[in-house]
Amino acid sequence: MLSRVIFPPPNSLFITVMSMASLSFSVLGLCEGLGKNFEYSKFSNLNVERSTSKRNNTVCSRNGMLAAYTPAFLSAVTFSGLFPNVGLRFLLVNSALTMHFFKRILEVLFVHKYSGGMAVGTVITITLGYFTTTSITIYALSLTQGFPEPPVDLKYLGVVLFLVGIVGNFYHHLLLASLRTKIDKGYKVPKGGLFCLVACPHYLFEILSFLGICFISQTLYSFASTISTICYLMGRSYATRRWYLTKFDDFPKDVKAIIPCVF
Repeated sequence: MLSRVIFPPPNSLFITVMSMASLSFSVLGLCEGLGKNFEYSKFSNLNVERSTSKRNNTVCSRNGMLAAYTPAFLSAVTFSGLFPNVGLRFLLVNSALTMHFFKRILEVLFVHKYSGGMAVGTVITITLGYFTTTSITIYALSLTQGFPEPPVDLKYLGVVLFLVGIVGNFYHHLLLASLRTKIDKGYKVPKGGLFCLVACPHYLFEILSFLGICFISQTLYSFASTISTICYLMGRSYATRRWYLTKFDDFPKDVKAIIPCVF
């Protein structure tokens, strides 16, 4: 079944190893769900017993997220110049990744509101993760040139999923940003959009975006990295819902974490 929806794996030990490594990172989702969270956003100050030196080893969230997204964006732009004429599928994947991280950079600069900092180690980890995943996704697809197309073509479905995901993600980021003012930068229970059904609709639409990119590329690496991303965002959303329940008495108990009526 899998052979009908992905390109034959290229004769590349590097891609095979990175695909397996990417899949193994799914365990990060379990860690998030168990409370071992990356130190950014609302989880950056959970451990009040951190040492003074560790608290000082932070950067402001705005600069941290900008540093996390920019290398991945530049990677996608660079690959578009290195492989200018390699077919529609490659163009779509490269364009989607470029658009995805360009949107994130714009959100960091003009949409998101910040109230804390990010641990330097977290910034480095996220930056390397996005840069590596973006670069290898594009490189793995470039190795399929000359291979027969998968019997089941998912790229047009992928385009639709990506566009729905990126628009839905942006809309819910706007709703989150509207909760804060220059005077009041505290956390509130989000409302509007799909927040009436799930705690993290922005993660749900982000998953749709990455699924879209996965369906467009249809490579073994893209499937492995997407599974890892889904597991992480599900764990993160579960932890977020639990955080809302502990912090706000009025948070609706029937609101799920990320999948309406299911999880």
